[in-house]
Amino acid sequence: MITGLIPRGFTWVIAERLAVSERVGGSGFQHRRVRREEEISWLVRGAGITDVISLLPATQNVAAYRDAGLAVHKLSLGPEVTVDEAEQVYSLIHKVMAKPSTKVLLHRETIDDSVGGILAGYLVWSGMVEQPVLAVAVVQEILKRPLGPEGRNLVPGAGLP
Repeated sequence: MITGLIPRGFTWVIAERLAVSERVGGSGFQHRRVRREEEISWLVRGAGITDVISLLPATQNVAAYRDAGLAVHKLSLGPEVTVDEAEQVYSLIHKVMAKPSTKVLLHRETIDDSVGGILAGYLVWSGMVEQPVLAVAVVQEILKRPLGPEGRNLVPGAGLP
């Protein structure tokens, strides 16, 4: 039996390769060290995560990830993600996933429109999904939430006029 806690919002976007979750350990006033340790334990042992891409503006959890043997890739994003920043994230995801055995967790404080847009955008940018509208629909289904204008604007070819 695997110990640990599944991070909030954890789901595979690309089966056994790219996952997303909210900030490990909870966000803001809800963050707890013990919870963070339990969630990291589950990520390593339960999901087999090897790498974390953190989009948090600061270095929260970086030392804890490294202590658990995870490779950490940090790209600080502000509250409003630009198309240029999203493209930097696509490149980073692509670089990290270049090794076939890599299992990546991408996270931000919460799974918001920007995260959804980045995920859908990556599917288009990488060529995994050709049509932007289909990538948006796929990510909405995976995340179980609609993707608003802020997120759609980050998807190549799906932005609003």
